Amino acid sequence: MTSLVRLDGVTFAYDPARPVLDRVDFTLAAGERVALNGPNGIGKTTLLHLMVGLVLPQAGCIHAFGRERRCEKDFVEVRARAGLLFQDADDQLFCPTVAEDVAFGPLNLGKSKAEARRIVHATLESLGLAGLEERVTHTLSGGQRRLVSLAAVLAMAPEVLLLDEPTNALDEPTRARLLEILGDLPQAMVIVSHDRDVIERLATRTVRLEAGGRLS
Repeated sequence: MTSLVRLDGVTFAYDPARPVLDRVDFTLAAGERVALNGPNGIGKTTLLHLMVGLVLPQAGCIHAFGRERRCEKDFVEVRARAGLLFQDADDQLFCPTVAEDVAFGPLNLGKSKAEARRIVHATLESLGLAGLEERVTHTLSGGQRRLVSLAAVLAMAPEVLLLDEPTNALDEPTRARLLEILGDLPQAMVIVSHDRDVIERLATRTVRLEAGGRLS
């Protein structure tokens, strides 16, 4: 199977005396949906952030989409091809309206305003959010913000989805809708989740991050 993202011996520490991740090896292949679990605070979110270059390792190598990625310049392309859904939708949504938030990624990829409008409309419609374009984002419900944050990621047509606790704090109808949407998507995924339904319905394999920063 083709490797999309690969970490070889990656070590990362906020405090040099206490590595969060210690010589981690991980591979995401095309078509895979990998559930990543482990105790709270163990470094699962950090692992996702490393994959898209929000933080850089102190040791080891990160390969993404056929190239080793070392510095910020290398990761610009990665972030266009691997969409990160933050655990808190409010960390993802920062524009005044829904349409502006969803259009932000396509515009940054060089799409025209007309193209971005078409992408916004099609993406929101596909998620059952048609009609929310001009809504002020902070007035939406928590469930709506979660779906809009997913729309903002999907509008960039990523090849990989990195999902950080996607069902966290959702009511049951929105949770069920989100699982349905994710189950129908074609992208390879890394899914950080404690939700057993998420793992059982979406994952093709599961890996666990243990104390000491090792994957098993």
